[in-house]
Amino acid sequence: MGAENTEVQAAAEQAEHGCCCGRHKDTERSQEFQADLQKRLNRVIGQLNGVKRMIDDNRYCGDVLVQLAAAEAAIKRTSDIVLRDHLETCVTEQIKAGNTEIIDEVMDLMRKFR
Repeated sequence: MGAENTEVQAAAEQAEHGCCCGRHKDTERSQEFQADLQKRLNRVIGQLNGVKRMIDDNRYCGDVLVQLAAAEAAIKRTSDIVLRDHLETCVTEQIKAGNTEIIDEVMDLMRKFR
């Protein structure tokens, strides 16, 4: 029940603030890192828009699947990069501050990326 309440609270906060999460990093991401993430995400968005056009154009299923696989791989790589940054910054800082509960969060995140 506790996890469900947390998810409900997060969803309510998301709706209230109009963003995907209610928390912010304590450590700023570098300009280079942010630019790299934006470039990767823009590329994925472009790939997905291309897939939409392929569907609208009634393109061959195999070609659509190849493009979807490419987008999925790009998203996975971006997720890996963000997860690594999370471990190197947020998690490390929390453990140094004595918050070992962060390990449970990391385990939950890693389960989502299997």
